Amino acid sequence: MIISPPYLPRQNDPAADAMDAIKDRELFHGIYPICSDRRWHGGCHIAPLDADEPVRAIADGEVIAYRVCQYLEGPDDGKDSSAGFVLLKHETETGENRTLRFYSLYMHLRHLGDYVGTGCDPNRLPQWLRMPTEAASGDGKKVYRKDILGWTGECHGKRFLHFEIFMTKEDFDAYFNATQLGNESPSTPATTDYWGNSYFVIPAGTRVLAQPPGTTIDADGKYKLHGIEFPLLQSCEATERKLYVEVQFRGDKNTRVWQDDGTGQRTLLTAEPIKELEYEYDLYHRATQLYKSCPSDGYEMLRFGRILSTPATLSEAASTTWFKVAFDKDKAGYIDISNSQIIKLSDADFPSFMGWKKLTEGSGPFASDGLCDIESLKMILKDNHNAHNPHENINVNQELQYYVQMASGVRNQLRGLVCEMASEWDKDNNQKRYEKLKADGEFYAGDEAGYDKFIKSLDKFQFWGEASLPTTTSNKLWFFHPLEFIRHFRRCNWLSADELSLTFPRHLFYSNQGSPRTPITTAGETYTIVKREARKRIAAHTPALNRCIRKYIGPDKKRISIFLAQVLLETAQWRNLGRTRRLLHEWGFGSYSSANPATQFYGPFYGRGIMQITWAGNYKNYGKFKMLPSHSGGYVERLSPSAPRITSTSTHYTANPSDGGQRILWFPRYDPDLIGEDREAACDSGGFYWVSKSFSVGLNINRVADRDFSADNMGFVNRLVNGGGNGYYERQAYSVYILRALSDDASQASMVTIQPSGKSAVQVDMTKPD
Repeated sequence: MIISPPYLPRQNDPAADAMDAIKDRELFHGIYPICSDRRWHGGCHIAPLDADEPVRAIADGEVIAYRVCQYLEGPDDGKDSSAGFVLLKHETETGENRTLRFYSLYMHLRHLGDYVGTGCDPNRLPQWLRMPTEAASGDGKKVYRKDILGWTGECHGKRFLHFEIFMTKEDFDAYFNATQLGNESPSTPATTDYWGNSYFVIPAGTRVLAQPPGTTIDADGKYKLHGIEFPLLQSCEATERKLYVEVQFRGDKNTRVWQDDGTGQRTLLTAEPIKELEYEYDLYHRATQLYKSCPSDGYEMLRFGRILSTPATLSEAASTTWFKVAFDKDKAGYIDISNSQIIKLSDADFPSFMGWKKLTEGSGPFASDGLCDIESLKMILKDNHNAHNPHENINVNQELQYYVQMASGVRNQLRGLVCEMASEWDKDNNQKRYEKLKADGEFYAGDEAGYDKFIKSLDKFQFWGEASLPTTTSNKLWFFHPLEFIRHFRRCNWLSADELSLTFPRHLFYSNQGSPRTPITTAGETYTIVKREARKRIAAHTPALNRCIRKYIGPDKKRISIFLAQVLLETAQWRNLGRTRRLLHEWGFGSYSSANPATQFYGPFYGRGIMQITWAGNYKNYGKFKMLPSHSGGYVERLSPSAPRITSTSTHYTANPSDGGQRILWFPRYDPDLIGEDREAACDSGGFYWVSKSFSVGLNINRVADRDFSADNMGFVNRLVNGGGNGYYERQAYSVYILRALSDDASQASMVTIQPSGKSAVQVDMTKPD
């Protein structure tokens, strides 16, 4: 899933995280989900850095409704607030058969009359946003992520964007009924839907060991199990309380632990995360040493705490996995995470102990009249402190406002609330929603004129009835804190077929060594591609490719970009060319076709899979890693591509067989054509190669991908994958292009220059497929 906030970094740093740039820009007067007058508030208010910072679409989507204003709108003189808006519908995937449909609203977009004399260029807007119009249906108009929707306007004299993300009840139920959202007693899901960080709920009474059984001391005095070091820690016969564990990988393994304090609150035991250096980079080595009966399943135990591949090969008895976990302040030991009593979750489950809660009117702090009660709110947030407000002689609205703005940690907790409410932009709700504000002690008590003025002003903003908008049987929607929604789903690295199709450049042009732009050609024809064709090529491989990325690459968009760039070259842009001995012309992941330079026959060995792994040693290691079915005698390949495949009873390489002297090479344990014929193996083998590749500083190409994004580091990745010479400039070009497609880089440059050390500069055509 590719999603970003409505404001993006200006420095166009491909490695910059836009969420870091926007996290401190929420304003006190627009807190989600509570207005200053105690009503529901379905969005948050975000300040631009300056008046010229554009508002952008957060994801690819369809325009549902929009309004372009010529002047500021107001109740009397027309100079009060910007009423321009855009409402988008988005649909994407977050896992196998997991469709997510949601809406984003951008309210208070600047009126056209305020563009004059500023840095806001209306020519950067889509044509339909350049002329004033009342609220209107989008009529199927499309936008792409990072497209400019306008610039931030004003509301009551303050410049900010009112930003919402919501779902209809039907879409919400279809997606979230399959998660743990709202479940205070979660359980390990039966599905393989997993993304983001891992979470483990360890029951009270769990035994913690100072070192795993079987650990011995080696000649250097280090404690090791099957050659893997497990430093001596501390033990505990039985944990006193339930533990909540969060595990995150980024080269290192970072673990945070909380203890249940008995009142439903969590106490953090790890002031700093437990950091296990280079643990992720070493996963392949650890798995091959600790899980001899199936290192591939063991790799998943180490990364996810459970086996996601189906069917599992590793037996329950062989699945023992020791995680380093804190069990008290400054005390840590080893727990077997494979224990069936331990609940295993991920961000895909929206666990309640990480702050996710569902709220509906009448069953939370919002009573049936739609007003929030401070004591009920404190109960929901499990806040037992009485002294939350230093001020005296204030009304109930001010008391709540001070609490949500100033009390420690309250705003963070509010971000995890998922709330069912009616939209404030639907005028049919006005009487029920606002009449109560005239009651004694409320905002417009005794001020009928002020209330009428408020309703008149509100009417100018509301648009629900003027456009084709989502309807629900309950007339209510499910709202999220919009930035928290984005922040959370950015951890999901599952890419839909549509998103993957955008990683194909439309024109594969680059120039180097002072030459004009050089087209990459196929069979003598200049290469170009449209999105429809790109999607057709990638669609059938999307689930297997995503499982590969989830297992071996992780959620980092820079890593994914670099990996996909190599795959794009190795598979010749996912084209269906050539065949292996078993009719791979169906989808072509192994070939000796001279028209396909990325997959041609290499001596006696054939490149197969998305990374075109070659040489007998790679096939042998992959077979052992996956524990693929063994065959007596194995399979062989001949030097000649035209020779038929034969079976040999040899247990070693044979130089001079008795059938005419042709050289035959034996592939141990299994038929390597599986990598070429099976989509799952084709993709998984590419990830295996990526993490098992050995070079001067160890294993795992992610080590290089995590370095600064530069032409030299991309060149290093090229060498690790394919020696460095084959397709050098194409791989550089793909890396730059795909990173822009997946990252928060908002640059509009049609050409990008990269400069490898000791080589000529390379210019890359950045045109997207349409």
